Amino acid sequence: MADPTPRCVLIRHGETEWSLDGRHTGRTDIPLLPDGEIQAQALRSVLSGCTFATVLSSPLIRARDTAALAGLGRAVVEPDLAEWDYGAYEGLTTSQIRQERPGWDLFTDGVPGGESAADVARRVDRVIARIRTVPGDVACVAHSHVLRVFAVRWIGLDPSVGRNLVLDPAAYGELGWDRECPVIRSWNRR
Repeated sequence: MADPTPRCVLIRHGETEWSLDGRHTGRTDIPLLPDGEIQAQALRSVLSGCTFATVLSSPLIRARDTAALAGLGRAVVEPDLAEWDYGAYEGLTTSQIRQERPGWDLFTDGVPGGESAADVARRVDRVIARIRTVPGDVACVAHSHVLRVFAVRWIGLDPSVGRNLVLDPAAYGELGWDRECPVIRSWNRR
């Protein structure tokens, strides 16, 4: 029996000033650094053999530019792929947050004035449901935390398990199937 479709490739945007500094970059719309553009262009060779029925992108410029530079063409903007809303913690590093909240963990504690892991899971669950109706492979270009939640929701796990995955700038993962069981086929590749 052939594996069901679609296969889904999750692609994190290239490096930005804030990702380089480890700052939580949720809804702040900042561009790729020149190195981030180079990283995104390097994805062309990796993705050149792929044919995607649909390419979805976060509405933020760093994701849309990554999709274009990676040779994915014009992506359909999907608001539910926007990065985690970090609320009061936007622009802060984890160490800065932990000065006020020792032991803070994004995936279990969420953020004041922003989203919880369950909120992000609801968004990605809608995207996953939509993707599973597409007759062909799909690429999603977005951000680290939202894609980590996406991957674990694809395989039916609690969104907090996303803390156990890392996705570097301009890295990608492939979600697919083992018979009828959704799986993570590869992760954090370049």
